[in-house]
Amino acid sequence: MPTRISATHTMPIDFDVAIVGGGLAGLALAVALRTSRLEVALVESKPPATPPGWDARVYAVSPGSARFLDDIGIWPHLDQTRIAPVRQMEIHGDAGGRLDFSAYDSGVGELAWILESALLQQELWESAKRQANLTLLCPAVPADLAFAAEAAALVLADGRRLRAKLVVAADGADSWTRAKAGIDVAFRPYGQLGVVANFACAKAHRDTACQWFREDGVLAYLPLPGNFVSMVWSTPEAHARELLALAPQALCASVAQAGGDRLGKLELVTPAAGFPLRLMRAPRVVAPRLALIGDAAHTIHPLSGHGINLGFQDARVLAEVLTQRPDHVDCGDERWLRRYERSRKEEVVALQSVTDGLQKLFAHPGLPLAVLRNLGLNLTQRLPAVKNALVRYAMG
Repeated sequence: MPTRISATHTMPIDFDVAIVGGGLAGLALAVALRTSRLEVALVESKPPATPPGWDARVYAVSPGSARFLDDIGIWPHLDQTRIAPVRQMEIHGDAGGRLDFSAYDSGVGELAWILESALLQQELWESAKRQANLTLLCPAVPADLAFAAEAAALVLADGRRLRAKLVVAADGADSWTRAKAGIDVAFRPYGQLGVVANFACAKAHRDTACQWFREDGVLAYLPLPGNFVSMVWSTPEAHARELLALAPQALCASVAQAGGDRLGKLELVTPAAGFPLRLMRAPRVVAPRLALIGDAAHTIHPLSGHGINLGFQDARVLAEVLTQRPDHVDCGDERWLRRYERSRKEEVVALQSVTDGLQKLFAHPGLPLAVLRNLGLNLTQRLPAVKNALVRYAMG
């Protein structure tokens, strides 16, 4: 069992890797290092909480990320009754354009799986608690960080100190660790909120995810087990505030109407919540004794549903780079860490560019652009080879 060290104990000062942040990416990296010879510390302010009923925050996990979670022993232990497969996807433009994807037509079992954030985080946390080479520091808040030639020194708010050959920033888009390392990033707000909620629906969703590009943003229905569906509506802040202020019955009617009453009458099962949307690019994701993963390294618009998959792939690749390191190479050596940076750059830049471009394309009203973007959807619909290539790429 890993050691839990309270504020009254003497802190062992040396670790190979110190991960700051116990979200999905940070926990996934910690668990992915379970069979390594590395001594790992994970610093997190509070353990995950499991909300009653359904968690309003859900993710579309790609087959590639599911394989990674299976490889690190997480996927088989998830409650399969809380996971819904996506076997079809429909994308509707704002002027008659349409693009459909089918797992059957692409020769695969599922395009993705929809599951709750809390379900994933809780299972990763429980696995981390049992990990022999992991010291779980929780509750713990970092207070200071300094980098030196031999190691990084991390001081916690309660006075505990630790040294690590490598510090991993996994503490989100507003990363304290990244800022302390002096890495400035560029944020570009979209002026939108992502409004999320879960509903019971009168009609079966048939394992189909739907997305509508509308004048008021991008609306998505994601299937949940049974006759439940999760909604993500990326919409301008003013409209988002209106949605969040609606009474449950009025919100259900508005969401059902926006989706063309596809699933019949909706009943709210989790309160609506909203979070700001913004693009973030980091000029670099490694430095001497530092690596960034997950939202600390990049954020994208949620219309692709790939944000969490980028984080999981960051964790997978960084774990591989660290475990494949020769014994004579320091795990905080920036030259070695650049293998991780180079491996992840193409996918991250591509998805950021595509999602940002689509958001801009559909955010501008006007007939010429509407004709162009919907023509693009319809053209892709008639090219099976292109559609299959897109599916294969999205599956990882």
